[in-house]
Amino acid sequence: MIKYKLICNDCKTKFDSWFASSKEYDKLKKKKFLACHKCNSLKVEKTLMAPQLINNNQKQKENIDITKHNEIKKTIKNYQKFIKDNFKYVGENFAYEARSIHYNEKKKSKNIYGSATKKDLKELQEEGIDTQMIPWLEDNSN
Repeated sequence: MIKYKLICNDCKTKFDSWFASSKEYDKLKKKKFLACHKCNSLKVEKTLMAPQLINNNQKQKENIDITKHNEIKKTIKNYQKFIKDNFKYVGENFAYEARSIHYNEKKKSKNIYGSATKKDLKELQEEGIDTQMIPWLEDNSN
């Protein structure tokens, strides 16, 4: 894993991001999958970074960060369980199903969850269809 400090050349937002390798960063950049989280611009570049030296205080902070990370992960897994138990999974048909429920009063069914592109979500929002995007963790317990 490698961490890069990135900057958006449009809105000048600076942020950090982790990549599997420097080659992975180059591959994502070439395929235009790197976007600014603030303005959605594709003009994101690496900036200069200084090496990070770890002292005992940083190790303690990392342990606290790991604890927070585990708490957040547990909370997300609890949300996922609730959603799986109470919502209907519609897979890649999320946008279609959301429109069907919204525009057809007779088709009032269980709430739904699934996958949609950013474009689909934006269009649904413009149509007045309330959607939420939540982080989803794959079950890697095997």
